[in-house]
Amino acid sequence: MNAHTSHFRPVPEGPRPVLARITPPARPLGPWRLLRTVVRNPLEAWPEAIYREPLYRSEFLGHTSLFVMAPNLIRRVMVDDADAFEKSEVLRRALSPALGDAILTADGARWRWQRRAAAPIFRAERIRSFVPAMIAAAERTRDALAAGTGAGAEVDIAHTMMRTTFEIIVETMLSGSGRIDAARVEQGITDYLESTSWIFALTLLRAPAWVPFPGRARAERARTYLRDELVRRVAETRREGTEGRNDLMSLLLAARDPETGQAMDDRDVADNLLTFVAAGHETTALALTWAFYLLSHHPESEAMVAAEVEAVTGGGPLTPEHVDALPYTRQVILEAMRLYPPVPVVVRGALRDIDLDGVPVKAGTPITIPIYAVHRHAGLWDDPERFDPERFAPEAAKARDRYAYLPFAAGPRICIGMGFALSEAVAILAVLIRSLRFSLRPGYLPVLKQRITLRPAEGMPMRVTLR
Repeated sequence: MNAHTSHFRPVPEGPRPVLARITPPARPLGPWRLLRTVVRNPLEAWPEAIYREPLYRSEFLGHTSLFVMAPNLIRRVMVDDADAFEKSEVLRRALSPALGDAILTADGARWRWQRRAAAPIFRAERIRSFVPAMIAAAERTRDALAAGTGAGAEVDIAHTMMRTTFEIIVETMLSGSGRIDAARVEQGITDYLESTSWIFALTLLRAPAWVPFPGRARAERARTYLRDELVRRVAETRREGTEGRNDLMSLLLAARDPETGQAMDDRDVADNLLTFVAAGHETTALALTWAFYLLSHHPESEAMVAAEVEAVTGGGPLTPEHVDALPYTRQVILEAMRLYPPVPVVVRGALRDIDLDGVPVKAGTPITIPIYAVHRHAGLWDDPERFDPERFAPEAAKARDRYAYLPFAAGPRICIGMGFALSEAVAILAVLIRSLRFSLRPGYLPVLKQRITLRPAEGMPMRVTLR
């Protein structure tokens, strides 16, 4: 056993539950089939070996890329040698046109400054101050769903969760929605993300960024709307002043580079706000969507969540103090993000030649950490296709390698909003499950689609009834 297999256990045996999943090709795809598959759904291009090997080399038109699944190598890339890697070209090409040089896409000193500027809003005490807004939004969603439960009414829970988390992120990041058109913003984000699989394919071909592709004009219109809307909002806030406000926009407007004294201009602030608005509501909404899907297939777990909420609240309304006292509810969210990680892949580029525990990596090599595959890896998880929230009970979680579970990535660039997202997801799930039952449309099997995030391609149709 060598250095990069030391954390792996024997492959467990047993039947897999019938849940939505990617079926990987048994062998690597040829160049043109690979390109077609990447355009359709990049995750479907990963061969079966990625789900069982610690390391995988991929060759495409004479260029090598490396897939890293071994936890000790993931740690090297994301933590120990993080300064030897940068954000990948494909991520910059996919996201920089919309987000500029913001916290998600920036590297080096510019990233460090923006991270420091945004960090105060995500401290534990500040997150606690946001929980009442999270609960209130969940209660409005609960009441709207309860009012529509007659005659077998069906809703798209994916869309419902997007609206709920958007309402929360705008309230807490922008001090209220003002004149922001939630429906148009949601559609804009979808239109923009839909173009990203073409960008992945064109990057593989090393095509220049100006090359046209289907949907490009629609994506560019969405990008222009999203950026201009936020720039307008920032300019209004700058005119009105930020006194008494306690949100991300105010902090970013006040931020100064400690080395140069430079402030962010309106477009810098808007780019970062768009990053948090888009990433912050999309990912949590998807975690909840997949949690409702899994609970619909596991009514015993759904009943345990409802019982836990009733026991903790004593039958009264959910309060911010209760949210941290719902361990099983939190475990359901964590297990949903294992099976369906909202961000299913991280890609880095090697800045210099480096040796990863005996694995030579040349400068410029793309390093893919396939989070979706790591979370279902046969050597890291017992019966990996099975839904089991007990994997995240304290003792089980403590016994597992930290770098086998990466829904928020890891290292210096770990998701800054992790605490916010978990509190939000637990609060929403607790409010809804205690009052309502969610039943998936009979026979419906969602199709997993990667568009930066991991979405159900046709939504998540569910019938909602009163508990």
